[in-house]
Amino acid sequence: MDVTDAKAIVRDEIERLTPALLDLSHSIHAHPELNFEEHHAHEALTGVLDDNGIDVARGAYDMPTAFDARVGATEGPTVAVLCEYDALPEIGHACGHNIIGSAGLGAGIAVAKVAEALGGRVAILGTPAEEGGGGKEFMIRRGAFDDVDLAMMIHPADRDLHTMHTIAIQRVNATYDGKAAHAAAAPHKGRNALDAAVLGYNAVAALRQHIRPEERIHGIFTEAGVKPNIVPSRAVAEWYVRSGNMSSLETLKERVQRCLQGGADAAGCEMHAEWLDPPFFDMIDNHPLLDRYVQNAIEVGRHPVPEQEGAMVVGSTDMGNVSYAVPSIHPMVKAAPEGTAIHTPDFEVFAGGEEGDRAVTDGALTLALTMVDCLASDDLRRDIADEFNPPPSPIPRS
Repeated sequence: MDVTDAKAIVRDEIERLTPALLDLSHSIHAHPELNFEEHHAHEALTGVLDDNGIDVARGAYDMPTAFDARVGATEGPTVAVLCEYDALPEIGHACGHNIIGSAGLGAGIAVAKVAEALGGRVAILGTPAEEGGGGKEFMIRRGAFDDVDLAMMIHPADRDLHTMHTIAIQRVNATYDGKAAHAAAAPHKGRNALDAAVLGYNAVAALRQHIRPEERIHGIFTEAGVKPNIVPSRAVAEWYVRSGNMSSLETLKERVQRCLQGGADAAGCEMHAEWLDPPFFDMIDNHPLLDRYVQNAIEVGRHPVPEQEGAMVVGSTDMGNVSYAVPSIHPMVKAAPEGTAIHTPDFEVFAGGEEGDRAVTDGALTLALTMVDCLASDDLRRDIADEFNPPPSPIPRS
């Protein structure tokens, strides 16, 4: 099939799908669900696939809210489009995953109409638990990307951007064990686990003065004793440790661990640090693939710009893990007025409104046009593959 004809079919499909995609986005937005609990979103997304005659594996890769649908030729290249659909505690879809899931699904369904004629295959992957759970990493380990040539998704923001400034992250739970005692009658018999946690917190606070500009460390106390007149025998702090890449993250983790242990040593307590699996890798955007996305976005009427110092959208995503496995992109699509930060109540409102709706339809179309280009052009796929040279995975994937 001629690429121009394929793109005309894709455009018609996105127009046809628009009412269903917007209904889908609104439905997911109205039913926010946390990590690995996205049962409404899973059923809504896979239901639209059913409605369009696409077979889908529900509960894929041993995750009840993951899905996998593949359409097209039995041989040739496979391009994957990824859907996210989990939400945040209390502020719902303040990261706009209702937009990500609906746009990705729309792009995949549209390209499914032309994939076989272009000699390739489209994979529509439902990836749960991006907000901390790392669903994509588990899908990688279980084979979801073994025969995928490249992958893409969009993420909403307050601007159209080539990329998100995505850094590596690993979470750690620090548990402090002390000894309970009556805080008035016999405080000398106690060992205060809360003091240990506070001293560890203060040590990390001092460390923050001496880390790289792109690094971030932030934590909360999740357990801090039961009553003021009992010396706390147990305290727990949850920390996020972020760095520019996986190599520098390992160095920073060691420094943080020493700070947390120092609090325990000073208070005469024990500390156990549990580094939670999986870490999120830094994102490696594939430039030939990204350049083609930007060209298509301009044709759609969007004008993505490179990230600019002082005005970056900074965060972490398990799409970074995918970018270590296959060539990938993670561009940003405007879904809210400029200056509206993601992960805020204001952004949650816009994600379910008119600007969010435009992000769904424009994002779906831009992704679909880019996927058509990738299926149709051997030269483009060669350029994409030639640039792909990630570091080895820092964790086992078998």
